[in-house]
Amino acid sequence: MKTRAITAFFFTIVMLGSVFLGTYVFTAFYLILSILSLFEFYKLIKNSGIRPHRNIGLVAGALIFLMAAGLHYLRYDVKYLLLCIPLIFSVFITELYKKNKIPFANISYTFVGFVYVTFPFCFFHALGFLNHWNEYNFHFPLAFLLMLWANDTGAYMFGVKYGKRKLFERHSPKKSWEGFFGGMLTSALVAYGLSFLFKETTPTVWVGMAVLIASFGTLGDLVESMLKRSLDTKDSGGLLPGHGGLLDRFDGLLLAAPVVYAYLYLILY
Repeated sequence: MKTRAITAFFFTIVMLGSVFLGTYVFTAFYLILSILSLFEFYKLIKNSGIRPHRNIGLVAGALIFLMAAGLHYLRYDVKYLLLCIPLIFSVFITELYKKNKIPFANISYTFVGFVYVTFPFCFFHALGFLNHWNEYNFHFPLAFLLMLWANDTGAYMFGVKYGKRKLFERHSPKKSWEGFFGGMLTSALVAYGLSFLFKETTPTVWVGMAVLIASFGTLGDLVESMLKRSLDTKDSGGLLPGHGGLLDRFDGLLLAAPVVYAYLYLILY
């Protein structure tokens, strides 16, 4: 518990620093985070005997993130994102020169890495530019993180105190419906409080954001548990002592970030 608490403290400081220290730090930090998380995903999959195209995947993942981020800095035409396609689809050609009994499993998991890891980090990064396309604002990314942490904390506290009905025992035996709704309530209260500080939208929209984060953040946790159980693995990695790997820490963000971005974009525009 001591190791877990120390890691959580420094992890929180680093995460908050990445949001507060300006646009370039924000972009660089989440670029690195997306690459490390993708590396962790491919390493995890490799333990099952499948061989995703790690090197091509990491280069393509970095390029996807940089080009998505570049939209906010350089304001170039979205059509230039199509330049990623030759690199991404080169995995098919590379697989031709490998002697493997399950070539399309290797190809498939390479692409799954982009969908599961890279794209969600792109959407989270885009939250920082949601109000003004080429101007960074930390309000939405910070609010997202605070609501996500509030949900995790509330779910744990309510689950320990009142948890009786299992939420999804097959994938996560400790989660309960009481914890789920307790986390959602805690997240919604944080959202309502933030609505007095951040005036980008109404309190109702902020609370709606919290409900989505609680719902899809929990589903993200369950999906990552399903992935680890299918691979008979306890943790996705060991980068964060007491917490496991990056995917263990960002499992909620991976499903929630794209949904929250779509929700806010549709409302604000």
